[in-house]
Amino acid sequence: MDKKLNIINTDFKDLYIIEPNAFKDERGTFSRVYCEDELKDIFKFHIKQINHSLTKEKGTVRGLHFQYEPYAEIKMVRCIKGAVLDVVVDIRKDSPTFLQHFSVELTEQNQKMIYIPKGFAHGFQTLKDDTELLYLHSTVYTPSNEGALNINDPLLNIKLPLNIINLSTRDEKHQFLTNEFEGVEVNEV
Repeated sequence: MDKKLNIINTDFKDLYIIEPNAFKDERGTFSRVYCEDELKDIFKFHIKQINHSLTKEKGTVRGLHFQYEPYAEIKMVRCIKGAVLDVVVDIRKDSPTFLQHFSVELTEQNQKMIYIPKGFAHGFQTLKDDTELLYLHSTVYTPSNEGALNINDPLLNIKLPLNIINLSTRDEKHQFLTNEFEGVEVNEV
């Protein structure tokens, strides 16, 4: 059987882009989102939680969020309506890509997914109104273990394509990093 998912390496350890090979005909398209056999080399978790978000306004930013151990999570994110610039920041202690960021455009047309390992902060900016994302998580959300980075932190130097028109008060108030930030420890899966 032909593979229906393309797994693309990035310059960040364990961070992948996954592209479906969509079948198209006069009825529309069909694509595989998840296949245990095809993802077995990278998919290092059981799905514990699935989230869905709707963001109403183009230019809105959500994130950059993560969870500390023992609830650090792996995520797989897909845009099912609209478009986002998805951004992740490597905050793994002693990582060769520590505090570097990676971004990818996820759209309903390109159907790309991003596989985000433990130790990355995650966020996105909507590029269209009424954008919806679907997230697969390796652990349940645990508010007491949540951490966050400020998307406007000059140390991160993240360039977004649009002016931020909506950012939650909570995300806006996250402190900027200092040179003392050494990163987070993550347990291997």
